[in-house]
Amino acid sequence: MQRLQAFKFELRPNGQQQRQMRRFAGSCRFVFNKALALQKDLYERGEKKLGYAGLCKELTQWRNSPDTAWLADAPIHPLQQTLKDLERAYFNFFAKRADFPRFKKKGQHDSFRYPDPKQIKLDAAHARLFLPKLGWLRYRRSRDVLGAVKNITVSLSCGKWFVSIQTEREVEQPIPSGSAVGIDMGIARFATLSDGTFYTPLGSFKRHEATLRRAQRAMSRKTKFSSNWKKAKARVQHIHTRIGNARRDYLHKTSTAISQNHAMVCIEDLQVRNMSKSAAGTADAPGRNVRAKSGLNKSILDQGWFEFRRQLDYKMAWNGGWLVAVPPQYTSRTCPCCGHVSADNRKTQAQFACVECGFEENADLVGAINVLRAGHARFACEVSGAVMPPAAGTRRSDSGAAQCHT
Repeated sequence: MQRLQAFKFELRPNGQQQRQMRRFAGSCRFVFNKALALQKDLYERGEKKLGYAGLCKELTQWRNSPDTAWLADAPIHPLQQTLKDLERAYFNFFAKRADFPRFKKKGQHDSFRYPDPKQIKLDAAHARLFLPKLGWLRYRRSRDVLGAVKNITVSLSCGKWFVSIQTEREVEQPIPSGSAVGIDMGIARFATLSDGTFYTPLGSFKRHEATLRRAQRAMSRKTKFSSNWKKAKARVQHIHTRIGNARRDYLHKTSTAISQNHAMVCIEDLQVRNMSKSAAGTADAPGRNVRAKSGLNKSILDQGWFEFRRQLDYKMAWNGGWLVAVPPQYTSRTCPCCGHVSADNRKTQAQFACVECGFEENADLVGAINVLRAGHARFACEVSGAVMPPAAGTRRSDSGAAQCHT
């Protein structure tokens, strides 16, 4: 089967190459914003929006115009790829999969992509690659790049440049190994498995919260855009980077261990955005327990539940397994012995005690067992073709089309 995989490395450019990459990223940002403004202007006038071909004609005029002749210094393919990204953003908006495209700001997600593999040269033996109008760039080679190169994305994060090399290769059809397991996500326990295993939360943000607070306060005292302000901003960015890197590392290790040891994983279909909404309310109808809810929201977002599910999705596919999402309602209130459903079964956050049969166990473990049973029922319905109400966002991993997007 075909496997798409991305390999990300830190670049080691010289000063001239860094200046060129900043210009290229700025050119792509300018083209995206100018094309988006053009599309919005056409919409306000009641005219039909331009497609990709029409935007490319406009791009040619912009490159030849005396006012924006500097666009010709950037490679053409990344600029055209930016227009494709805008076209995809419009398509996702009309398909109700995303919000309306927004204008890009300098310093936020600066990147550009080379979509043509014929213009790219990869010299893995000497840890370098060739990109148009940049020449040979060295990178920190931490692992081998497997497969044929499809495209390359260059991005800026916390003052460092990174390259993401997407490849495609043929791999053998994986055979799943292990048993089925249910997972209950939580705060006190990051993930509790139905076999009794549980993973403690990392709490990456909580560990660095005090340091981050001091750095942000120091930054707020500086004159904006001054040299000292830029240094303070770099310190804040560095702390955020450490928080994100630690969280991703923990999620990758946990999801890899689970996907390699189980053939089917059943997980709750949690709507993290709804669960982490503010309880402040409005001036006319103020909320209650706002401070407590704010702390809970911070803990929920610190866990990285959505990213954990995303990683489990493609890793289960790579190992030939299945990921089944089930509705989370009543999973922690249902007795696994007698099936009695009641809010009184869970009088505390950690302990489950059935009021009907007297069964007692850890509440997270009970939730994981119920998730596994619901996943078995949903998987059986999918295999047999029976109609069953799907959970919102439910997706079973397809080992024949395994992909990883980074």
